[in-house]
Amino acid sequence: MESESQTGVGEFLLLGLSEDPELQPLFFGLFLTMYLVTVLGNLFITLAVSSDSHLHTPMYFSLSHLPFTDISFSTTTVLKMLVNLQTQSKSITYAGCLAQIGFVLVFVGLENFLLAAMAYDRYVAICHPLRYTVLIIPRFCVLLILLSLFISTVLGLLLSLMVLRLSFCKDLEIPHFFCELAQVIKLACSDTLMNNILIYTVASLFCGVPLSGIIFSYTQIVPFVLRMPSAGTKLKAFSTCGSHLAVVSLFYGTLFGVYISSVVTDSPRKTAVASVMYIVVPQMMNPFIYSLRNKDMKRALRKLISTIPSFP
Repeated sequence: MESESQTGVGEFLLLGLSEDPELQPLFFGLFLTMYLVTVLGNLFITLAVSSDSHLHTPMYFSLSHLPFTDISFSTTTVLKMLVNLQTQSKSITYAGCLAQIGFVLVFVGLENFLLAAMAYDRYVAICHPLRYTVLIIPRFCVLLILLSLFISTVLGLLLSLMVLRLSFCKDLEIPHFFCELAQVIKLACSDTLMNNILIYTVASLFCGVPLSGIIFSYTQIVPFVLRMPSAGTKLKAFSTCGSHLAVVSLFYGTLFGVYISSVVTDSPRKTAVASVMYIVVPQMMNPFIYSLRNKDMKRALRKLISTIPSFP
């Protein structure tokens, strides 16, 4: 096959979920609805936390940043797909593809670190309640968020900029609805060993380290709660972790599900369809999980809704 240098690449083609023209309006309506629900739901969570002084605590500090991450993640991936569906175009520029790869990696990494930070918060609150106000202070929370953002940004830039060293073949069709790093690297004609090694190394940091922290936190929390003498105290302790556990299960469950599906199937298109489960669904469901399972959030949302003026 003919190849061209990275400087000669004008654009990639995103093949999407299906090439059937009759399904395009259905996909547009479905993903537009899911995107709007994601944005509005996460905005409500952010406004509820910021408007209720009772939620201005370290426990809700990480939660207030999770909606921003979810909105940004969905906007980076879904919005371009909606534009392409509406304009009946499949193209994305080379620079746009690299930018999309970088932003996706940043927000995936940030969400991983935020979920780990929330697990640590619950661990200290339940297992070391007397030390909570000493260990979990506002300054520590801000530094943790900034450090998570810094690490995610550096690793995201590193992986996306490493694509610049690759040369690509003439066939620049990506069987996905966004520029997924692994799919872009498969199109390269040059040696991709360094890129693949870097992907696995960064993946262990993006997922392995935060997930290990979450697992460690709950291996400490669960035995500690089970040793509590009061059933009411046990229920209260587990209820404070319920929303977080549900979000963690949804995020990592769909992520690993997509990875397993990519291993067992040879069809990139089926993998792209499965990717919807971790690209769109968790970000859309997170606001509902936190609003339905958290009494403080329910109260804050009711208070927020009551302040919205009604029109005759």
